[in-house]
Amino acid sequence: MFTPPLALASLSGEADADWARAGSTYAGAAFLGGIAIDEDARAAARELVERERTEFLPADPIAFIDRQLAALAAAPLRPAVNVRSATVEPVETAARVCRDHDALLEINAHCRQDELCAVGCGETLLQDDDRLRRYVERAADTGATVGVKVRAEVPGVDLPALARTLEAAGASFVHVDAMDSESAVADVVDATTLFVIANNGVRDDETVREYVEYGADAVSVGRPSDDPVVLERVHEAVTRRLGHAANP
Repeated sequence: MFTPPLALASLSGEADADWARAGSTYAGAAFLGGIAIDEDARAAARELVERERTEFLPADPIAFIDRQLAALAAAPLRPAVNVRSATVEPVETAARVCRDHDALLEINAHCRQDELCAVGCGETLLQDDDRLRRYVERAADTGATVGVKVRAEVPGVDLPALARTLEAAGASFVHVDAMDSESAVADVVDATTLFVIANNGVRDDETVREYVEYGADAVSVGRPSDDPVVLERVHEAVTRRLGHAANP
C-alpha cells in the first residue's frame, strides 16, 4: 500500500502538503487533515478554533484537498487525506478527488472532541456502524482506496466486528489508534484481511516491535511527525522489523 510501511498521522490544522513533504524522507505515506468537509463538521471546527485549537477551514474544502494533493504529485510518498463529515455526499466527492490523485481516503471515526461528536462526526461513527458502512461503500464505489481511522476503548464498540463490516463495505485499510490497549491491533488483524496501520505512542524500536508482533502491516507517527530525530529512529525500526516494502 505504501513504502516504507511508516505513515505520518493527521494533525488538525497542521498536517498539510508542506508537512508531508518535510517527512517524506522517512515515511511512505502522509495523512493530511483532518479536514471538515460538510457544513456541520465545519461549524464544529469553528467552535474548536474558538477554544484555541488549530483547524483547516478553507473556503472550499474539496478544492483545498485537490490543491494539496496536486502539491504532492512529485513527493516520494503516497498522499492520503483524513476527512470529517456528518453526511455522506461530501465523503463521496472527496473520494473522487483522492482517486484522481492516487491518494488514500481516510474517513475519520476517531476524533472525540465534544463539538465534533455532537454533530455526528468522529468517534460517534464507531457507534453508528450502519452510517459508517454507507460512508465506506459510497467512497469505495468511486474507485478510491478507502480506509477508516478508528479508536480503541470506545464503550460499546466491538472493534473486530466493526472492522469486518468495513471490509465487507469495501474498505482496504484500517488505521487503529490503540490508546492504552495495544492488543486491540491484534484483534483487528485476526478478524480481517484489511491492511492495518497501528497508531499511538510510536516512537522507537520497542514500540514498533510491539505493534509488529501484534500483526500490524504498518505503523504511524502522530504528534512527533515533525521531529526528524523521532522519524529517523522509527524509520530504522520499521526497516528492521517490517522491511522497506509494505505488504501488498
